[in-house]
Amino acid sequence: MTTFQGRLYWRGDDGYEQERVGRVFNARKPDRYPAAILKAECEEDVVAAVQLARQRGLKVSVRSGGHSWAAWSVRDDALLIDLAGLHEIDLDTSASVVRVSPSVTGGELNEFLAEHGLMFPGGHCPTVGLGGFLLQGGMGWNCRGWGWSCESIETINVVTAAGELVRADETQHSDLLWAARGAGPGYFGIVTSFHLKVRPLPQAITQSTYIYSMEYFDEVMHWLHEVQPTLASSVEVVAVGATIPLPSEIKHAGGPVLVVHGLTFADTHEEAVEALTPFETCPVVDQALVREIAQPSSLALECVEQRRANPEGHRYAVDNMWTNAGADDVVIALRDAFTTLPTEKSFALWFGMAPQRQLPDMALSLQADLYFAAYVVWEDEADDERCRTWLAAQMRRMEPITEGLFLADSDLATRPAKFLSNTHWKRLEELRVRYDPEGLFHSYLARSDMQLNVNPWTGEKNSYSLK
Repeated sequence: MTTFQGRLYWRGDDGYEQERVGRVFNARKPDRYPAAILKAECEEDVVAAVQLARQRGLKVSVRSGGHSWAAWSVRDDALLIDLAGLHEIDLDTSASVVRVSPSVTGGELNEFLAEHGLMFPGGHCPTVGLGGFLLQGGMGWNCRGWGWSCESIETINVVTAAGELVRADETQHSDLLWAARGAGPGYFGIVTSFHLKVRPLPQAITQSTYIYSMEYFDEVMHWLHEVQPTLASSVEVVAVGATIPLPSEIKHAGGPVLVVHGLTFADTHEEAVEALTPFETCPVVDQALVREIAQPSSLALECVEQRRANPEGHRYAVDNMWTNAGADDVVIALRDAFTTLPTEKSFALWFGMAPQRQLPDMALSLQADLYFAAYVVWEDEADDERCRTWLAAQMRRMEPITEGLFLADSDLATRPAKFLSNTHWKRLEELRVRYDPEGLFHSYLARSDMQLNVNPWTGEKNSYSLK
């Protein structure tokens, strides 16, 4: 009999249902039922669980933080290995490298690092676990300037399909490291720890925020499209369509507004002011309902708004796209998504990535000048169909300008699209056959009749599927 330091729940056991979906952030709980769930407490538990799954003929799925919108970890008849019990942070200050467990959140890590004058560009929502965040690439703080968070992975500990714990870096098992930088839920192993390069905490994190009535949507978005490639690499820039609380003295008819937020990770106030000055060049800046210029901020303050925008206990449907389209096409395609949000808690996000950085050789291989995501947020199950139908209609409208999607904000079972380049997809699938020839680990959650890593609306065929 296999023994564990953690607890193993078989379907039907007391506590099984809580372990199945209790850590799933989305209140739309999946109608899928693992054969068993292990609450692992150590790496040895993970190794033993993989070996048990091999003995029992079970596939394996993995949960780190539980923030996946589609709950990719919850798979029928699988052995679900929950990594919540692996929760360590260990900093090597001499090398500026921190070792973290997958279930550690970006918020927890940065609270710890701040005491040492350091930071890591984890997820903007502070409750997202680092495991899933990093495996999908990691669109962290100032991704536009600093790059993808997964680029900071130096070493990983991985339990393979053979039930062996190995160390992977640039010199040993390098293919496992390559795939861990972007394969997401299609990764063919279980990462039990990440060794991450951290960076000095900027001394003058500063923000400028402008809130415009939606009647100025076209003017603001055309201007933003043109100005964002010229911004300093220290500046993160987003535009958000949302219904937000406004000061009582502001006259506004209600409904969503357009928020333009520039955040610079500067080391001096003077540097910050200079980096944020271009936001004052918007042609309708004098019409802004709110105009905050170069105000001191911090990761902690920024996370307050992130928590407000991503409330717990709510139902979510989320989708996204990458686009390199011109301003005229982008503004037309996005206008409806920003102005007709189906609930007061929903929001639309435009995230500037231009000028694009040259990506290193890693699984993550698809990006574009602009990233768009729609987060539909509601509470009543009776609104499920209406909210999901709205989201599907918006994404169909955007297909003509869509390059593909980012895994972290996707649900491939609902809408598949390209998420890796063709050459990287081919290599990933070849590595899957090599490292997991029997298909022990569950891969991407999608319908069996769907082709993966293609944009279906283009008629593209994928000749690299090796299942």
